[in-house]
Amino acid sequence: MEACCCNLEVDVNGEETFMVDKTVITQYSNKFARLFGKSSGATGKLKVIFHDFPGGAEGFELMLKFSYNNGTADISPSNLFLACCAAEYMEMKEPVADVSNLLEQTEKSLQEISYWTWSDLLIGLKQCQSLLVPDSSVMVERCLDTIVGRLVLASEASPCPSTSSTDSSWVRYSCDSKSTESVKTSFSRLTWWFEDLLFLSPLLVAMLVKLMLSRKMDHVVISKFLLYYQKAKFSTATTHEKCKIIEMVIDMHYDMDLSCVPCKTLFGILRVTLGLNISKCSRNKLETMIGSQLDHATLDNLLVPSPYGISYLYDVNLILRFLKAFLRRGNGLVTPIRKVASLIDLYIAEIAPDPCLKTSKFLALATAIPDSARDSYDELYHAMDMYLEVHTQLSQEERLKICCGLNFEKLSPQACLHLSQNKKFPSKFAVQALISQQSKLKNLLHMTPSTSSYNDSPCNSSGAAQKGKKNKTSEQVVLYSSNFDISTDNEKLEAHLQGMQWRVMELEKFCRKMQIQMAKITKSKASGHSYAKSLPKLCS
Repeated sequence: MEACCCNLEVDVNGEETFMVDKTVITQYSNKFARLFGKSSGATGKLKVIFHDFPGGAEGFELMLKFSYNNGTADISPSNLFLACCAAEYMEMKEPVADVSNLLEQTEKSLQEISYWTWSDLLIGLKQCQSLLVPDSSVMVERCLDTIVGRLVLASEASPCPSTSSTDSSWVRYSCDSKSTESVKTSFSRLTWWFEDLLFLSPLLVAMLVKLMLSRKMDHVVISKFLLYYQKAKFSTATTHEKCKIIEMVIDMHYDMDLSCVPCKTLFGILRVTLGLNISKCSRNKLETMIGSQLDHATLDNLLVPSPYGISYLYDVNLILRFLKAFLRRGNGLVTPIRKVASLIDLYIAEIAPDPCLKTSKFLALATAIPDSARDSYDELYHAMDMYLEVHTQLSQEERLKICCGLNFEKLSPQACLHLSQNKKFPSKFAVQALISQQSKLKNLLHMTPSTSSYNDSPCNSSGAAQKGKKNKTSEQVVLYSSNFDISTDNEKLEAHLQGMQWRVMELEKFCRKMQIQMAKITKSKASGHSYAKSLPKLCS
């Protein structure tokens, strides 16, 4: 580059030094004009050092070409953003003299961005990223918005539109470069751009996704792009970069419609975060999202290893936080909370054999679910039995605390009988289980139809006699239990328990006989079309 008088030395970011004519360059740059305004008559060479010139030596050289070519420049998609950044930095908005304005020329070129090809948009976006343009830059927003607009059109259009279309070049480019197949699957037509945008930084991906969400793009496709991006970038990223990438992925998913994000996807993201020190805010967002869909989780999903430094095998605290998020959702639906209750019971049974699991953690899980969410406490009882089997060193007080988590009214007869013989449980709970079971059997038998319902039945007299026998037996059991003294020694306690077990079994046998008899009565009445009453559900 030749100049009449090279009286100004410019060091650009330590990359390269330029010798320029101060008079020429100040004619186009308000920054230089202001800098040399008071020393315009000074003789000798001056030196200016730039440490943060956008685009470095390449950007400064582009600005010099514009200045030395009488205010003209060859602006194209490949250098538009570079010229724009250089013009802004050198304050080339309002010319000092009556000359052309580089920033004005770049803005006019930017208005034609909608006519750029897909490859031109990618080149421009790469240039923006290399220039470290702030996220509020109009150039970046315009470029990203144009890309999103193209993707929206592509998702609505056929895979390879006709060449007569105004914007067909960018779509043809994507189709031709991504596959040699003449016909693509529907999903591949929606994801052909994934590979093209892998060069974006997490910051620009976040800006891109926000624009996609505002343009109502398919959340499923957006989620798949984020996961594709995360997986591709992790192969070469540092630990710090991995944290930034996964935090961006979490934050973007948090803004989506969670009904479009499978629970499996969220647990996959969770697995990736293990071992990474991501921000507390992003971790809370992920746990909230998972908690809100806990009724769609599986046992394998919940078996997350404990973080480093925790003695027990699985991360119980994490599951408790999931539960808290799920219960906080409070949608009032019965089915989801019952699914979660069953899932948590399975989880408790899985972690119960862990010898390092503290009683407080076990009890917190057992009591976290409302009683109304469980139809049966059998699974929880078996988990408690397993826990007590492994943790033989527990004190009597700790055993009592654990057993208080049971609802004996929701234990099956088999579980109650097992508990009554289970010496790992405190004696008072064995007695309580038997009394509860006897009470349920008594109520069951009292729910049978009255004798007036069987006036025409040939079995009426025998049924009444059996009913009397039943009442007598039930009353004897109740009297027996009311006179029971739990303060007696172990031998008497075992004798009492055995007697109560025998009576419970006798009642169960009698109940089964009555069910058979009632079935016969029902069949007899149905054949004569004279009995329209339905039997109680518990006796059916």
